[in-house]
Amino acid sequence: MSAFGRKTGLGGATAARPSFGVARPMKTGEAATAVPAGFVEASPLPGANDDMGGKHADAMSRLAERINGVVDNTYQAEGFEASVHKIKEQVLPRLLERVDPEAAATLTKDELSEEFRPIIMEVLAELKVTLNRREQFALEKVLIDELLGFGPLEELLNDPDVSDIMVNGPEQTYIEKKGKLQLAPIRFRDESHLFQIAQRIVNQVGRRVDQTTPLADARLKDGSRVNVIVPPLSLRGTAISIRKFSEKPITLDMLRDFGSMSDKMCTALKIAGACRMNIVISGGTGSGKTTMLNALSKMIDPGERVLTIEDAAELRLQQPHWLPLETRPPNLEGQGAITIGDLVKNALRMRPDRIILGEIRGAECFDLLAAMNTGHDGSMCTLHANSPRECLGRMENMILMGDIKIPKEAISRQIAESVDLIVQVKRLRDGSRRTTNITEVIGMEGDVIVTQELFKFEYLDETEEGKIIGEFRPSGLRPYTLEKARQFGFDQAFLEACL
Repeated sequence: MSAFGRKTGLGGATAARPSFGVARPMKTGEAATAVPAGFVEASPLPGANDDMGGKHADAMSRLAERINGVVDNTYQAEGFEASVHKIKEQVLPRLLERVDPEAAATLTKDELSEEFRPIIMEVLAELKVTLNRREQFALEKVLIDELLGFGPLEELLNDPDVSDIMVNGPEQTYIEKKGKLQLAPIRFRDESHLFQIAQRIVNQVGRRVDQTTPLADARLKDGSRVNVIVPPLSLRGTAISIRKFSEKPITLDMLRDFGSMSDKMCTALKIAGACRMNIVISGGTGSGKTTMLNALSKMIDPGERVLTIEDAAELRLQQPHWLPLETRPPNLEGQGAITIGDLVKNALRMRPDRIILGEIRGAECFDLLAAMNTGHDGSMCTLHANSPRECLGRMENMILMGDIKIPKEAISRQIAESVDLIVQVKRLRDGSRRTTNITEVIGMEGDVIVTQELFKFEYLDETEEGKIIGEFRPSGLRPYTLEKARQFGFDQAFLEACL
């Protein structure tokens, strides 16, 4: 009799079942190829060996190219562009002697062009430089960008195809176009030139950057997010990272047309936004969390009062009754800081219908959950996580990071009772951004949060150009939040979208 109550030996019910985990001696010759009784050998697919061999050879050749490849990652201006910049360096000091900066700051770029034209011609005559019409226009644009704008960055900021700008010191700038990184055709004069432009950006929003405060978050007038880090923290010189946002408001229908989600997922998210479900948008850096949040905000009733709270205000809600709030960093003495948690507590006294957090990183997560449970249904936030399950774990960890003395089970229950949906967005390796999961939070089972997946993106294949092919699949389950949709009259439409 074994420890499991079964008889050992060759007889009985266990005789027909092969023993599990028993090492057998290897055999040589013909006996090694013999197939045991009852074992069906899988036949290889036709052409599988050839296909695998070709893929292996292709993968190894790509590795060899990467090892032996030499990349020049600095930009050198040539020809017409180089000549214009050379003349600019000669003209700019003399131009500044003739211009009142305060008066120039009050004029628009078009007005400034008209005022500058005769002065530029005068300076060129002094320098005995002759330019044709094309060179004059190019010189005027470069000079005005230098005086009123952000210098070489202006060209990239005005390009609608550029979504990210990454300045790694004065000699190297990268941009992201259609999800792919490439070297930008710009270069700064020197480190002091780049540092001056960085200061101009952060000064617009009342922030400062220098050696005492070498980190700064800011935003541009169009809502683009800016991060600046300067020496001694940045070893290559001043580094500027700009995340641009589309001037045209993006809707869920547009995301569906881009291939970010299916038609059923789009309908389900529209209903979730309109039915005041509490939604957490989860994803990695650059995956499109803010874009998704802006698109979902279109479904908020125009009669609702919406408050947004962020570190650097970048949300562009499409509602009439919208009040953005922004945190404040500490002053030089390390005092006067206003955190997201402070603003959430204050927002509860401002009679909001919904509270939207740009991103939660710490103990303010508990304040948001409390708001979701106290009559502010339809609140939303974003956070960094790679899956819906990891999102829930991160929310628990962020609350535990604070000084709140409550057990983990109570925190999990608070999350389960507050959050209705988790929308997972992901940036795939081909540069496309997809909504990979829409998951419901059902409740608690013991001390574990129970979830139910409504939609999932399944990877299928990849084209020769590297484009990922996949399918958005509904789970076919009855949504747990159907009762909430019924209160707004969308129950039938929600059920049809999820099945």
